Amino acid sequence: MPRPLTYFVSDVHLGLQVGDAAAREARFVDFLRGIDPKETAALYLLGDIWDFWYEYRDVVPKGYVRVFAALTALMDAGVRVYFFQGNHDIWTYAYFEELGMKRLVQPYQVRIGKREFCLGHGDGLGPGQWGYKLMRGAFHSRLLQVPFSALHPWLAFRLGEGWSRRSRLGKNITYTFKGEKEPLYRFCAAFPYPVDYFVFGHYHSRGDFPVEGGKARLLLLGDWITAPNWLVYNEKTDEVIVR
Repeated sequence: MPRPLTYFVSDVHLGLQVGDAAAREARFVDFLRGIDPKETAALYLLGDIWDFWYEYRDVVPKGYVRVFAALTALMDAGVRVYFFQGNHDIWTYAYFEELGMKRLVQPYQVRIGKREFCLGHGDGLGPGQWGYKLMRGAFHSRLLQVPFSALHPWLAFRLGEGWSRRSRLGKNITYTFKGEKEPLYRFCAAFPYPVDYFVFGHYHSRGDFPVEGGKARLLLLGDWITAPNWLVYNEKTDEVIVR
């Protein structure tokens, strides 16, 4: 029997010491364990599931055992798990794939049931944002990754976690998405192929915006720092539901 459900989730920011980090991780594990593998075809992790992730060839960040156990249990039950690198968990090289997940690169278009989806984390898409795009390119550059990998993990993780923590200090974590003025919206409006749903994270702001005069919808997933949230598409009923 076909499995009708596909889940999408973004911006859990596991490890971020804002609010109750342990409770946030526990809620995410409960969410994963609550996915019914008999009804679910796929789970898309749209980036920033971790607040900081850097893996070496032989070393990965400690912890998150229950998260990986829940993801592995889903995959063992036949659920396909895909992930995108966010701007906080860029440095994933092989470990997730070894567990059975598949990495995708934004913007990624896929047909699910009757609908065309365009997926990704959402950062850096659209016109402008040159400063951010330059920084993003640097973080993805092997020229910088190689010397950073030469650092001892104790130092590398503290530098990375410190950078992530400082990027939050004094800032309102939530963001008000400005609709048609946003580069991401303009990216969706100019997308050259037919799409029914654009689904992204990154902005820490839930939203549902019509694109191309209502022919498509831009669906923004919020973060888990304030409250759990995700999106599920049901092929059987052709419904998109935001939780």
